[in-house]
Amino acid sequence: MKKTTAINVQGVVIGIVETNKESYISLTDIAKYKNFFQPADVIKNWLRSKSTIDFLGLWEFINNPNFKGVEFDQFKNEAGNNYFVLSPQKWIEKTQAKGLITKSGRYGGGTFAHKDIAIEFASWISVEFRLYLIKEFQRLKEQETKSLDRDVKRFLTKMNYRIHTDAIKDNLIPKELSQDEINHIYADEADVLNKALFGQTAKQRKDQNLHKKCDSPVKGNMRDYANIEQLIILANLESINAEFIKMGLEQPKRLQILNQTAISQMKSLIQNQNLENINRPNS
Repeated sequence: MKKTTAINVQGVVIGIVETNKESYISLTDIAKYKNFFQPADVIKNWLRSKSTIDFLGLWEFINNPNFKGVEFDQFKNEAGNNYFVLSPQKWIEKTQAKGLITKSGRYGGGTFAHKDIAIEFASWISVEFRLYLIKEFQRLKEQETKSLDRDVKRFLTKMNYRIHTDAIKDNLIPKELSQDEINHIYADEADVLNKALFGQTAKQRKDQNLHKKCDSPVKGNMRDYANIEQLIILANLESINAEFIKMGLEQPKRLQILNQTAISQMKSLIQNQNLENINRPNS
């Protein structure tokens, strides 16, 4: 198990772990919606049902080539009888099931199930609770996707920054300059991109913050506060400027073209975003 997250469903905090690129939701936490002090008993009662065993068996046959069918048949034949009792640990051990997993520990421990099974369990608990669980789980995944998209775009920006600085080093920096002079050239070219996209240099932004009368002025690089659209355009501008530098295009001309490019691309991205919002069905 690697990443652990949590969602709040109708006041119940439900843990989620990622294992083998699959989400496993805490049945123990879901069961607390019905019996906060004895959630394990709720899970065992669910496992006693023949319909539950049928569902778990079908899921395993579809998703688990190592599932032991003979042992499953024994549970299936006994399920529903008054004497039948089954724990998650016994189910996993006897059938080599992978739809359920158990995690030890006082905090964050318990029984976890693949999202397909967890949703089925939530339905057994409460149809209303199941719907809220699905909604919160989907919201979590959407947030994770947005975060991943932003990380990818930041990575692309960093890669293009390397291309950009290499072009500066190979074409703009004369021989035998001091390190301070070299750093000034890099900063000067970085400000070409800042001016084209953000409308101000790093120094202008710093001076602007110094004159702001606020308790917590914005700190750090202006690019740290860029939105996703700006990061996309910044990555493009760095690639374009690198080529312009190799071509020997003068800085004022490069700035003019880069600014026009930034405006054009931002309009295009905003327009596409508006179209997506129009076409997206209402939830």
